[in-house]
Amino acid sequence: MAIKRYFASKDNTITNAFKSNLSTRGTGSNMGQADILEVFSILGQASSSAGLSSELSRVLVEFDTTDIAADRTAGTIPASGSVSFYLKMYNAKHGQTLPKNYTMEVKAVTGSSGTREWEEGFGLDMEGYSDSTVGGTGSNWVNRMASTAWTAAGGDYANPDTDLSSSFAQTFDDGTEDLEINVTTLVEQWVNSA
Repeated sequence: MAIKRYFASKDNTITNAFKSNLSTRGTGSNMGQADILEVFSILGQASSSAGLSSELSRVLVEFDTTDIAADRTAGTIPASGSVSFYLKMYNAKHGQTLPKNYTMEVKAVTGSSGTREWEEGFGLDMEGYSDSTVGGTGSNWVNRMASTAWTAAGGDYANPDTDLSSSFAQTFDDGTEDLEINVTTLVEQWVNSA
């Protein structure tokens, strides 16, 4: 069995996490040029009269589906139904505490008028969230592009309750595992619309 690898054409981490002052959120920050992607959920780092806060980060990853469609046309990869596509992402070792026994969801980015477009951006700061995209290039928690907001803060994604072919999940027991999810149904949708 042959393996063909496709690499992401762009990626970004977006977040609503608090900056170091624990009062201002980094929702305008962009981390498109950082060398890693970071997913987290923090509960209770800051609180108010409304209760404990929740801080989240999400990862955006895009693949050039026209390359996959061209490879299929050229016979480099098999026809639909004779090939499987997997999303593989690797854990970056670090010294921070990891969660255990959690489930990570992978969902297709959606948008109005069928567009899935978003900008990668040029930010790097994954600690202070100081690389803002306000008026600049890049997606963040609020905007998919510099002047175009997500429909919902944090991004527009396929609903796993209504779109099973575009939503996936993997459970992590230890927290150090790599992500490996069969996303064949989603890739076939993209290739057929490329």
